[in-house]
Amino acid sequence: MCILMGVGSTKKSTVKNGGFIRFAFVVVAIIILVLVFLSLSIFRTNSLPGSATETGDDGIGASLLTHQKLIFPKQNELSKSLEERNQLPPRNIDLYPNLAEDHIVIVLYVHNRPKYLKVVVESLSDVVGINETLLIVSHDGYFQEMNEIVDGIRFCQVKQIFAPYSPHVFSSSSFFPGVSPRDCKGKADPVKDRYCEGNADQYGNHRSPKIVSLKHHWWWMMNTVWDGMKETRHHSGHVLFIEEDHYIFPNAYRNLQLLTRIKPDKCPECYAANLAPFDVKSRGEGGRRRVLIAERMGNVGYSFNRSVWRKIHMKAREFCYFDEYNWDITMWSTVYPSFGRPVYTLRGPSTSAVHFGKCGLHQGQGEEESQRHGCIDDGRVNIGIEEMDKVQNIDPGWGLQVYAHQQGYRAGFKGWGGWGDERDHQLCLMFASMYHQRQR
Repeated sequence: MCILMGVGSTKKSTVKNGGFIRFAFVVVAIIILVLVFLSLSIFRTNSLPGSATETGDDGIGASLLTHQKLIFPKQNELSKSLEERNQLPPRNIDLYPNLAEDHIVIVLYVHNRPKYLKVVVESLSDVVGINETLLIVSHDGYFQEMNEIVDGIRFCQVKQIFAPYSPHVFSSSSFFPGVSPRDCKGKADPVKDRYCEGNADQYGNHRSPKIVSLKHHWWWMMNTVWDGMKETRHHSGHVLFIEEDHYIFPNAYRNLQLLTRIKPDKCPECYAANLAPFDVKSRGEGGRRRVLIAERMGNVGYSFNRSVWRKIHMKAREFCYFDEYNWDITMWSTVYPSFGRPVYTLRGPSTSAVHFGKCGLHQGQGEEESQRHGCIDDGRVNIGIEEMDKVQNIDPGWGLQVYAHQQGYRAGFKGWGGWGDERDHQLCLMFASMYHQRQR
């Protein structure tokens, strides 16, 4: 009997131990699954810029959705008509019905320099592969001559979008974002400012609609291209951004396709791929240098993917409140430094784009530099295109050289001002939230 009792105790003990082991196994399995889920969530948010997982748009800017309803400025008739026009489909679909599977969308943002735009459009018409992609032209306001130039494009699919809240659209209206009779003007005055509307910048200057439009247009365009347009809001690849005074070489598109393809392996810490050096006066190290370059992200022919846009968009408050009217200086001085590590871009040793602007929004270069790096005079451009600029001239087998210490704007710079009005800050934040609230 004692022996039988001992056997029974052993069986009960074995059963209990087996149950405990199974329970422990289930608990451990659940913990592992939770950890894996959390890891994937963190990875989706913080993975390297080239990651293929960073293509969704869920959760972007959730922290910005603080208003129950976005109250945009009152629109005039021109603003309303431009907003309707933004919904039109791309043109030339009959000529180019299909976009290439690996196409890189090109966004050309323009102001009102028609002579410059003609040069850029002509250069784009010679780009190898341009017929495979979509060209988006983003206008800062509506100007008839600029519109006619874009209407004449026949070398690819093209879609125009117009910033409906550009101060230029409200130039004949007496309310914000144009000039209102109650707006404070000129230098800040403690007595007079009590009877007018608006906030001065850090240097005591009140807003200039023409100046603030630069930053507003860039930010509206970025939010619209990445999150608003049905043609691009699910685009998982890179988007190339160029301006109306960027001359594009024939090999630009093929070079950029290669750079974006090899970036994850060659420079996994690179956020972008550029057609031109960070130094806008440089045309690169030259064809004799068989090396890829990683350097600070420049503002001529820059491209990045949705993962980088997510990071930028989450810094909307930093962007919108920084007292600096230039979008690029704002990015270099406050947004990029907040990423916590250098924001490198990948490019080849020879440029595939040249900044030629010397008037209008950009002030001139010296006469000697103009001859060397490209200039424009009455619509004529003088940029030397060599045979190597017409073909892909980057080798994926080249090594990488990193420029770790370059001059330029960085964290700590206070900004040049021109962006102190609270109304501009709020309009900027509304641009960051407009497409996300509509989706909720």
